[in-house]
Amino acid sequence: MNIPIDISNVVLKTDRLTLRRWRESDLADFYEYAKVDGVGQMAGWSPHKDLDESRKILSLFIDEKKTFAIEYNGKAIGSVGVEKYKEAQFPQLDNVKCRELGYVLNKDYWGMGIMPEAVSRIIDYLFENTDADAVLCGHFLWNKQSRRVQEKCGFEYLATGPYITTFGKEETEKMNILTREKWEKSKKSGG
Repeated sequence: MNIPIDISNVVLKTDRLTLRRWRESDLADFYEYAKVDGVGQMAGWSPHKDLDESRKILSLFIDEKKTFAIEYNGKAIGSVGVEKYKEAQFPQLDNVKCRELGYVLNKDYWGMGIMPEAVSRIIDYLFENTDADAVLCGHFLWNKQSRRVQEKCGFEYLATGPYITTFGKEETEKMNILTREKWEKSKKSGG
């Protein structure tokens, strides 16, 4: 079952990153990466056509209070959403308190280890500050970068199924899970 989430007053830090709520002043940074071909498709959405499209989505990020901006050297370079998962697809999780992470990163920052750093910090936040029993995260079968992020963060296979993108294409998605129990064991062993 999905747990409630509100990141309005949450600011998380890592050695290199600040993870925080989106601001209207982030619009140019957001549009810079959201318009690039090959970025949004990794997460199931089309490149933004214009600044107005990015403005509307940025407003949703701000209003919904569940999406972190990834700030690096003072610039918003990506996002991690703490999304509601599709409960009907996972009846085995009916009594498990969860959320699903979704993320995207400016192409100029790929290959720097930024996303595993951001996702790991948000996982720590969720298990330390909410009653989540597990965190879900999925990727399309062809998305090797996203698969690697999830492997590095300790996720394990849960299920494979169809996913319809916002532009109407059907993809095959591999859904992974990280339980509180596995996360606690990893922390105790220094992972």
